[in-house]
Amino acid sequence: MSMKIRLARGGSKKRPYYAIVAADSRMPRDGRFIEKLGTYAPMLPKDSEDRVRMDMDRIQHWLGQGAQPTDRVARMLETAGVLPKKDRANLKKGTPGKAATKRAEEKAAKAAAAEEAANAPAEEAAAE
Repeated sequence: MSMKIRLARGGSKKRPYYAIVAADSRMPRDGRFIEKLGTYAPMLPKDSEDRVRMDMDRIQHWLGQGAQPTDRVARMLETAGVLPKKDRANLKKGTPGKAATKRAEEKAAKAAAAEEAANAPAEEAAAE
């Protein structure tokens, strides 16, 4: 059985509240879980102690059993010092999209045409 440590959403519309749970990876996000390991309240300020609460003993137990934390839970565990920091590189984040690339090409073409037009009369005057 493949185990995950992940977030299960609760709370009302636009007021999220998450439970950190150990669940079978085949179960739905808010469906059946084996054990509740903590809570995450993203609406609270980042420096609040109640924003993330975790039962570290039980999390260590599930990690020892082979449970894999999801990316968001892994980041919380890294902050708590349970997991080592992982190098992440979002290589696509810094690259412009299709529309921005097209605009940049058009702008470069216009600038080249304007520069060529500015140099052309000077060359004609020098030839005369």
